[in-house]
Amino acid sequence: MSKQAPFILTIVGGGSTYTPGIVKSLMVRLEEFPLKEIRLYDLDAERQLAVSKVVEYVIRQHTNDVKLTVTTDPAEAFTAADYVFAQMRVGKYKMREHDEKIPLRHQVVGQETCGPGGLAYGLRTIEPMIQLIDFVEQYANDAWIINYSNPAAIVAEGIRRLRPDAKVLNICDMPVGVMRNMAAVLGVEREDLTVNYFGLNHFGWFTEVFVDGEDKLPELREHIAKFGLLTEDISVIDVQHSDPSWVKTYKNIKPLMDYFPEYIPNPYMQYYLMSTDIVDDSNPEHTRANEVMAGREKTLFEAIRTFEETGEMPEAFHVGVHGIFIVDVAISLAFDRRERHLVIVENNGAIANIPDDAMVEVPAYITSHGPEPIRVGHIPLFYKGLMEQQLASEKLLVEATIEGSYEKALQAFTLNKTVPSARHAKTILDEMIEANAGFWPDLQSRHTLVRN
Repeated sequence: MSKQAPFILTIVGGGSTYTPGIVKSLMVRLEEFPLKEIRLYDLDAERQLAVSKVVEYVIRQHTNDVKLTVTTDPAEAFTAADYVFAQMRVGKYKMREHDEKIPLRHQVVGQETCGPGGLAYGLRTIEPMIQLIDFVEQYANDAWIINYSNPAAIVAEGIRRLRPDAKVLNICDMPVGVMRNMAAVLGVEREDLTVNYFGLNHFGWFTEVFVDGEDKLPELREHIAKFGLLTEDISVIDVQHSDPSWVKTYKNIKPLMDYFPEYIPNPYMQYYLMSTDIVDDSNPEHTRANEVMAGREKTLFEAIRTFEETGEMPEAFHVGVHGIFIVDVAISLAFDRRERHLVIVENNGAIANIPDDAMVEVPAYITSHGPEPIRVGHIPLFYKGLMEQQLASEKLLVEATIEGSYEKALQAFTLNKTVPSARHAKTILDEMIEANAGFWPDLQSRHTLVRN
């Protein structure tokens, strides 16, 4: 049964730089998704309080009827909440730097959700996500959790294993960002596209891109062969994804499709299929974490200081696909709109030749009872093989977390396609154990394997 609006919404990770953009997306759609209260919940009270000043400003630009609550207390955050948006970053940017820079020191891809960095991030995030689910079930009003927390594939698998009945819908805005670029290339709106897609999170392919019933993938293929998945000025499409690293990422769709032109890949496939090129083009001393801290992070907190000193709020954030997509999903979930979105679900035959217990990313109709996945059918052997290797790595990582198993963590690192050898896997894992002290479960070895 659908809940009765107006709703109480809690945003977990209230101190995130993405929070103001999400709230702006909510405010411009209050008629579609009525709210009586927004609650910000974060473990970092000081950071959240600073961000909440921007959030309060955004809300009051649109309404005086929505209450804002800022808290670090789970009972206050979740009691009687109807919906929860989760966007936690365990360890914040300090740990993200380790995720990216430790692998790069060993000539392995350094990225926060792909490769060893994604596995490290997953080991930090599963247990806090389970704690969040337990808080919501304890205090909330049968609330849906819409989860953005990365690494989404590993987090989704952890939830499937540890809280299989939880009302959690795992989503990612990366495919939506790609769709926005596709739409700009085609001269239409993102909402005009209907896509078919299969994969794991940050590991998938667009197989068809329809506009008014016509598949535009051949036209996009021609454009990508010349320019990558870029228009002349990507900032016109999405300021959030116009940093130099994102421009490179969208350009790299061209060589990926030069090799494998059948489908349009998720841009993050570059880390798995072009890992040597990515490492050669990376600076181990200045990674994406540093780019974000010097960009989006610095801009927002400088704006907050300006606001505190002058009462004037500079334009410090943008409503990108991150904020738009999560509100789209929430509205469809709340009002049974059955809108079609790409989300992460338990396979159960959606991809016919992938295990049923895989957490896959496919199109689904979002109803008040949750997602209804669209059947993809059988996928070609090349893509199946890639997915099963990645899936095994992610499942082993979750088992390592649950069991506290060093062996399974090492197997997960070794199986990941970005890692060239077991020696690389062990060296990186052992360094990451030290860097993640206090964040990871204690990984014990049952055999004679010796850690460095």
